Amino acid sequence: MSKIVVIGAGVGGMTTAARLAKQGHDVAIYEASDRTGGKCRTEWIGDYAFDTGPSLLTLPAIYKDFFLKTGPRFEKVLTAQSVDPAFTYHFADGKEVKFSNLDLPSTCRAIDESLGAASGNAWHSLMQRAEVMWDISRVPFVQSELTSIWSLLKRRDLIRGIRQIAPWKSLREVTREYTSDSHIQKIIDRYATYTGSDPRKAPAALLTIAFVEASFGAWHISGGIGQLSVALEARCRLLKVGINLNSSVAKINTEDGTVTGITLIDGVVINADLVVTNADAEITYNQLLDTSVTSAKPERKKLKRAEKSLAGFSLLLGLDNSKIPGPAPQLDHHSIYFPENYDAEFDDIFIKKVPVRDPTIYICSPNDPRMVKREGTESWFVLVNAPRHDPKNGWDWSLGGAEYAKKLIAKLDALGLCVSDRLEVMEFRTPLDLQNSANAPGGSIYGTSSNGAMSAFSRAKNRSPVKGLFCVGGSAHPGGGLPLVGMSAELVANAIGSAQSLVTTTHHSH
Repeated sequence: MSKIVVIGAGVGGMTTAARLAKQGHDVAIYEASDRTGGKCRTEWIGDYAFDTGPSLLTLPAIYKDFFLKTGPRFEKVLTAQSVDPAFTYHFADGKEVKFSNLDLPSTCRAIDESLGAASGNAWHSLMQRAEVMWDISRVPFVQSELTSIWSLLKRRDLIRGIRQIAPWKSLREVTREYTSDSHIQKIIDRYATYTGSDPRKAPAALLTIAFVEASFGAWHISGGIGQLSVALEARCRLLKVGINLNSSVAKINTEDGTVTGITLIDGVVINADLVVTNADAEITYNQLLDTSVTSAKPERKKLKRAEKSLAGFSLLLGLDNSKIPGPAPQLDHHSIYFPENYDAEFDDIFIKKVPVRDPTIYICSPNDPRMVKREGTESWFVLVNAPRHDPKNGWDWSLGGAEYAKKLIAKLDALGLCVSDRLEVMEFRTPLDLQNSANAPGGSIYGTSSNGAMSAFSRAKNRSPVKGLFCVGGSAHPGGGLPLVGMSAELVANAIGSAQSLVTTTHHSH
């Protein structure tokens, strides 16, 4: 049994802690804020609840597996509801397509009906390609520790599949092989933003996200996705994991290059055999570890080179339909409104580093009675992509947030959604707010972006080169978003599980 300290009670930190406690270790979490959940939380403002981080659960099997292996199963603690349609896409030319949940044929029919007969076939072919990519990359890449590019090159099956994955192609280029329809291109481009990236640079392999969504479905957790964080905290407590809130970590302590524990901001030293960090890799390597730790050098270098992911600007809108005569516009659970020119959005974010003038608007409006207190009201979470907070070399989000929020509400009104007339609650969150609330540098949602063929290798390794230190969460391998963070927790728990047995074997051999 090892004494293990986990830094940060985000989803990755809690999932790892519970798995390790189940493996018999003595585990304690130290979290800087006054609550658990990190970016995954449901917040109440007045009579309205909002999912302010992830607003959708995909690949639920990862969390079902976690709950099953650590105690009462998922279904006993959470209620997942199918979101159907999974997404409704609206285009600037007035066309719209509804994507059915878990029903690819009907999605293809809807694409045909809206965009013309060849388009449904093109989508079907893209999904087939995405499935092949997923099958090839899932085990060696997503569900294994990524130690180096050489570890991948040793795998014959991967080499055979390399043409299919096409690491030298961008997501945009691979879409163009199947269709010239600008609507489909926009839908596929959007998957790059799921990892905070630019579709013109992001690798073709991100197409797998579309396949995962289509094959394993889109789910809402009753009461809000933040309920997942609540259930994870309860599971940690059940397994006797110590949860210390308002406990900000000042440094990771090392001796002769090996981790010995942590020091809290108030000077308290906590000794440990191993440390798992759920803090952003940038914070871990550039702030918590002393610069004298030479084994961290390669990771620092990588972080320096990597392009940071985009950030988001969000609105939390509480709408009261009784304020308007006649029926209110009916939205599906997830609506996406594309602008005419999608490229301009990526130019604004990654090149000009300014707030997007005509952004794609994502609206999550859950039809969930547990997320409002009165009938006839709706809580909307509205998100647009934004440049990160970077006053030195980019945009300073300490200014101009209220004006930008007004602009977005005017845009929602222009789309015919009559927001202003029924507005009861309105809060906005800038990338700077995310930086402050979740310790996400610059408000980058996903740590580093996936821009470029080698981007996967620029994420922090789960097994850090610093002895006794492990990395989990959105900035570590395999990446951001609930499913990948859940996988990252499993990789770390397995690595430590085996690390432990290694310790015992080395002791015996002396």
